[in-house]
Amino acid sequence: MRIESSSEKSFLEQVFTKTGFSSADSELLADTLTDADLRGISSHGIQRLAWYLNMVKEGTIVPQNKVKVLKETPTSLFVDANQNMGQIASAFAMRKLIEKTKKSVVSIAVIRNSNHFGTAGYYSRMAAKAGLIGVSNTNTRPLVVPTNATEAFLGSNAFAFTFPAEPHPFVFDGATSVVSSGKIQVLDKNKKDIPGEWAVDKDRKIVKNAKAAEDILSTAAFTPRQKGGGVLTLGGLFENNSNYKGMGNSLVVELLTGILAQGSISADTSVGKHDFSQFFLTIDPSFFGDLDVLRKNATDMFNRIRHLDHTPGTEIKIPGDREYKNYAENTKNGVTIDDQTAKDLARIGEELGVEVPKEL
Repeated sequence: MRIESSSEKSFLEQVFTKTGFSSADSELLADTLTDADLRGISSHGIQRLAWYLNMVKEGTIVPQNKVKVLKETPTSLFVDANQNMGQIASAFAMRKLIEKTKKSVVSIAVIRNSNHFGTAGYYSRMAAKAGLIGVSNTNTRPLVVPTNATEAFLGSNAFAFTFPAEPHPFVFDGATSVVSSGKIQVLDKNKKDIPGEWAVDKDRKIVKNAKAAEDILSTAAFTPRQKGGGVLTLGGLFENNSNYKGMGNSLVVELLTGILAQGSISADTSVGKHDFSQFFLTIDPSFFGDLDVLRKNATDMFNRIRHLDHTPGTEIKIPGDREYKNYAENTKNGVTIDDQTAKDLARIGEELGVEVPKEL
């Protein structure tokens, strides 16, 4: 079914407010989820709501807690998310970095004691809107099997990078694994099989059934035990396809997040203290040359790639193209939610006394 994005955002704001978040935080959280759905990233949209609310009930997320600045210099920031939603500390950090970078060319931030922060690209796009380069990273729960391993250890560990360009910024936003676990959740809710070689079982055999894969991942992510298996690193199943490079990418994010923040690595977030960590970097490209010239040069490069000879029936897309196209179409036609999520929204709306968005 489809619902209006404005109705989705209004519903989410009311739900988060009634759950104990401040009005400003509720507005931010609603915007991050709605933005993901508008861009076609349903794995990180409103389908996450029931999961977030469960973590609030369990005490994993504490809505009333405020972000704490632990250390700060003109070019750096160390933040404690204080067990609140990752979106809140991340948006706070990125706003501070934009101010710093306008004065100092480059700035970095690390966040500890955080939670899931939605899409990494949301924060990098904040930098791009200010004419800056933006990098966003997070670790996650243990979901990914390292090269040749048969149990999950690494997180899907998102990496986002933006660069000013036209008609929209370059936005690379993706997991450092073959896929994020949220995409498997969406397939499971829609009772669809996994279309690619995304996940493996305890014998490192490919799993096509989304429900079976989701069971493997949820056990690894939320319990002290494992069934074995998990999501594959970039490069897929075999070492001769260079899957160790995907493992390396994921480890880089682990080092910049959990290790640098002195928090939990992904492997340890399923037991004891649950805490994610985030890393952000912003760069002012105008230090190196006129921003309009740099933006034009980047745009020219992307357009040359888009118009390369290509196989019939396909098109060449630059990272960000699909998202911005989806954004325009879904703003006009409404965002799509699956049947299971629709049932979750109806239940949540009834429990909290909030009117559920109507189907278009």
